[in-house]
Amino acid sequence: MASEYKRYARALWLLAMLCACCALSGCRRNTAGGVNVMGSTSIQPFAEVLADEFNSRHPSSRIDVQGGGSTMGIQSVTNNLAQIAMCSRELKSSESRYLKPIIIALDGMAVVVHKDNTVSNLTREQVREMFVGNITNWSQVGGEDRPIRLITREEGSGTREAFAKLVMNNQRVSRKALTQESNGAVKELVRGDRAAIGYMSLGLVNDEAKIVNIEGIVPSTDNVRNGSYPLVRPFLFVVRMGAVLSPAAKEFLEFVLSPQGQHLLVEEGLVSVL
Repeated sequence: MASEYKRYARALWLLAMLCACCALSGCRRNTAGGVNVMGSTSIQPFAEVLADEFNSRHPSSRIDVQGGGSTMGIQSVTNNLAQIAMCSRELKSSESRYLKPIIIALDGMAVVVHKDNTVSNLTREQVREMFVGNITNWSQVGGEDRPIRLITREEGSGTREAFAKLVMNNQRVSRKALTQESNGAVKELVRGDRAAIGYMSLGLVNDEAKIVNIEGIVPSTDNVRNGSYPLVRPFLFVVRMGAVLSPAAKEFLEFVLSPQGQHLLVEEGLVSVL
């Protein structure tokens, strides 16, 4: 019953967000040169960097970037509220029938803890057992005698769905986990709690949190690039198959995949697809 209520509440939230985005961006959608890019909060900061550079080079165009989550982005493109969706997970088979994914970069998924946590390495199985709720104390994995506090992402988050695939083997995250709506919120909770563990985009971690090695492999852009780090996902821009994109949208996609655009993403901590 509780899970049904959560799904219902999530559906209402998505509908409200779609309506709000429609109200905010509807006038821009039909303006020459205006392009709405909506979706993943993991990709959003990187897309904003790209949009700022593109807008400075093309003053007659306007790329507007909004978050809301990967599912929101997919819904936005499906309902013609955006020309481009940001999605931080692979498309589902049902979505692949009418949507075209464009890989713009690769991102490592970082497992993060408080910077004073003494645990520096975990296996995927240990992380999974933590988030399932079978490992409940840091002493069980070589750390302090302290209860583990789980931080997860919301339903519909591409980061959560990628974590479910890469770590959880689609087992459910414990109901005791605290749910957060963004990478920043996850990082903030981990920063202030010595018992916390969460997951987020590697490119968005700073020295406020400690990144745990996985299977003895250091999470780094080099190890994402060479394939040794096991928690890697694609960052996608998504468009409707057969959609007639505006000239500005086409130019923006070309810029993102150009050496200049890819260089910006590398500078921000992602791995180029070139």
